[in-house]
Formats: sequence, structure tokens, C-alpha cells
Amino acid sequence: MRRLRSLAGGRSRTYAERFPSLLDLLPGLHLPPAPHDEYQQSPPPPSLPRTEVTTLPNGVRIASQDIPGPLCCVSVTVAAGSVHETPSSAGAAYMLEKLAFHETQNRGLGEIALSVEATGGKLGAEAERERMFYRFGALRASLALTVEVLLDCVRNPAFLRNQVRSKVAEAREELSFLESDPELFLRESLHRVGYSGALGNPLFPTKEALARIDRAAIRSFYFENYTADRLVLAASGVNHQHLLDIAAPLLSDLPKGSPVHKPKSAYTGGDFRHKSDSEMTHVAMAFEVPGGWHQEKAAIIMKVMQTLMGGGASYSSGGPGKGMQSRLYLRVMVEYDWMQSISAFSTVYDDTGLFGIHLAAPSDLVAEAVDIAIRELTAIARPGEVTEAELGRAKNLTISSILQNLESRDNHAEDMGRQILVDSSGKASQDLLERIDEVTLDDITSVAQKMLSSCPTMASWGDVDKVPTHEYVQKLIESPPSDLMWMLKSFFS
Repeated sequence: MRRLRSLAGGRSRTYAERFPSLLDLLPGLHLPPAPHDEYQQSPPPPSLPRTEVTTLPNGVRIASQDIPGPLCCVSVTVAAGSVHETPSSAGAAYMLEKLAFHETQNRGLGEIALSVEATGGKLGAEAERERMFYRFGALRASLALTVEVLLDCVRNPAFLRNQVRSKVAEAREELSFLESDPELFLRESLHRVGYSGALGNPLFPTKEALARIDRAAIRSFYFENYTADRLVLAASGVNHQHLLDIAAPLLSDLPKGSPVHKPKSAYTGGDFRHKSDSEMTHVAMAFEVPGGWHQEKAAIIMKVMQTLMGGGASYSSGGPGKGMQSRLYLRVMVEYDWMQSISAFSTVYDDTGLFGIHLAAPSDLVAEAVDIAIRELTAIARPGEVTEAELGRAKNLTISSILQNLESRDNHAEDMGRQILVDSSGKASQDLLERIDEVTLDDITSVAQKMLSSCPTMASWGDVDKVPTHEYVQKLIESPPSDLMWMLKSFFS
């Protein structure tokens, strides 16, 4: 055994004497006695607070959850998005996002900035296809100023002409970068070819729309859609009565507006191809899962199915649901080292949803990559293909991901607003987690079979001439070969 000699002389000590193992107790350290067995079990987690909802006489809904902590987030959710646009107002929702938190009829931009600084806050806005979100996260002690500034920005935008022109020019520049982001570009393209009607409206305005959009069109869209019955004020981390006392006087005079018929959409399927000079070709394939959030069970199963399939990229195993235990990672990324990335995705709307796979592969191998993706999609629709262990892991990861997202006050407030616009009862997060835990293998098979019975929607970017045709993909899904035939096909390709 190697021996160490003290610099000051004296007897030498062994390595173990000088550097004792971290697993050994330190001399003279006395640990308290272990508790009795009945105390070793972890106490049940506290029940999550339920959402309190108050509806004002004009139809505005005010919701909150009083989560402890020094921070809060107040959000405004409006049932207005690109689905509500007409040819004359195309691009208005996107421009409202860019014009958020600018001059109002009561405050200048500098005054808004000082208010944000005084509350220790941060602002954000986001346009979606069916909704518009505004949020203001700040210190809980500054709730009154937070609510007042947020509602002033939402209710009284000035829409200054020079700002509108500046933001339209900025949007034109951003549009040129959209085509350089294959994943975002293909997700947008799936909607434009997969749906007819409102959901086919582009979320990111076209060049033609930006050439037409002006202050008058934006104001017209705003006043038509920002009405009391389509607006929810939601706050995370505040007392409900305190919130009501502040917000109700600021919202009680908001007009109801004329009844608005919900825009209609129909899923059709389709094929979109964008040729680009790239060594990698990207392909996105999607299918409809009808019902959307109005059929919550199918939407929840679709989210679990996304986590089950997971995926990832060759350079990263990703986060929850995209790790090394998901089906697409184990069965594709591990087996085919030439695959750059493959992952499942899902999007849920009020009455419909999309589920699919996005992949990126060398152009010479993209046809084989599409075959592999179809094999994985059809596999989960066969009884007995998915194991209980895989499903349990997917459900746990889905629950973990939801709880992690809800730790953010911003996400929590936006989630409340979204839920209330779909279901005015304001369900607690605990209800959603229980529904996830109830998902069975038969549920996965049933939803997958129903999904694959819809016409596929394809969107590709890169060397699109080497991507299999839409007709080929549809026939392969309708009559998938056996596992042996898949193996032979892969071997000879």
C-alpha cells in the first residue's frame, strides 16, 4: 500500500488514514435515532388550490389561484386569433402581439417602463390561432399597479401610425427568417394545407397580407373581437377578493359586443413541398385527432401518446419525453445513426387537434426515414405493441412536465385563462393529472387507430423530390406491411 510521509516528519500514514471514505461516519458524529416506521412514509401531497372564478354582469370572467409566495402573474386571455381574421384583416392578430405594451391613451412608453421597473415585473404577449395572451409578472405586493397597467395596455392601445408602420416593417424582416427555420416553417405549413377554413389562416402573415395591413384594419379587428364575453383576467398567486376589488371597476364598462359566430374549420389533409438547397431534408407528417379540448379525454391521451413516442436529435437526448427511454429514441435514433432527428408533436385546439412526427435526415435517405416514421406510427395502433412499463413511464413524464410548467406563475395564469375559455368551470390541475393517470393501453390503441384513419397531411423542406408522394404514404398507412416485411424492406433499401 502506498504510504504518505508528513512534511513535518514522524510516522507515515496510509492513504486511507489521511483521506477517509466519504461513506464512513466522521469520528464523534452522533446521528439521531431513526424514526418509527409509521413516520417513514411520506405524507400525501397537499391538494392543489382550486380556481376561483367570478363572472361580471357584462360577461368578463375573473379567475385566480392563491398560491403562496412573493410573486404573482396577472394575464389577460382573449378569444381572438388568426382564426377570426378575414381577408381584409389578415395579419392583425400577429400585429397586435407586436404592438402590445406600447403607448396607450393614458400612458406613454416611458411611463409603462417605469411601472414595470417599480413592480419588479416583466411583460409578455403572444398570439395563437385561437387566442391572444397578455401577461404581467410582478411582486405580489404590487398587484394594484400590475392590474391597472396591464388592463390599460389591453383596453386602451393608441395604435400610433408611426408605430404600426415600424412594426409592419419589422414583421416583413421576420417573415424572411421563417423559411430558414424548417421545423417552425413546416408546422405552419401543415395548418395551411391540412385545414380549410379558419385554422388554415396563417398565424404568421404572408407578404401580401403585410402589404395590405394598416392601422384601420388592426383597429377594426381589435374592436370587433376584444369584447367582454371573450375576455378572461386570470392571476396566479393572489387573493381572489383582492383581485376582484382592483379589477372589477376597471372591466365593468367593457362592452359585450355583438354575438360572434365561431369560425368553422374542416380537416382535409394535403401535401406541401418547399425546395431548399440543404444537405438535410425535413419532413412533417400529421393526422387529425378530432374533438380537441371539448373532448378532453382524447386530447389527454394524445398528449400521453406524444410523450410515449418522444424522440430527440443525434446531438441531444432532450428533456422529458425526449429522453433515452422513449420509443422513437430507442427504436430509431439508436438504430439508425444517420437520422439527424425525429420527434413526435401534437397541437390541440378547441374542436380538433393534430398529431404527427417531424424528422430530419440526409436527402438520399429521406425516403427510408419516412418509412421508419410510418412504421412507428402504425405500431402504436396495434394492440399489444406498447407495454405497461412504457405507458407508465409516459404518464409519469407527462405529469412531471405539466407540474414543472405550472411552477411558472406565467404559465399557470395563462393556463387558467385558456381553461376558462374552453370550460368556464375552471378545473383544477389535480383533475387533469387524475385523467392522465387513468389512460390505458386500450385508450392509446383506440386513439391511434382513429388518428391514422384520417387523411395524412405532409409538409417537406429541402430536397423534396426525394420525399415519398402523399399517395404512397396514405397507402402505406392503410396497409402497413408486417414486421418481417418492414425488416426486408429496410434491408434492401
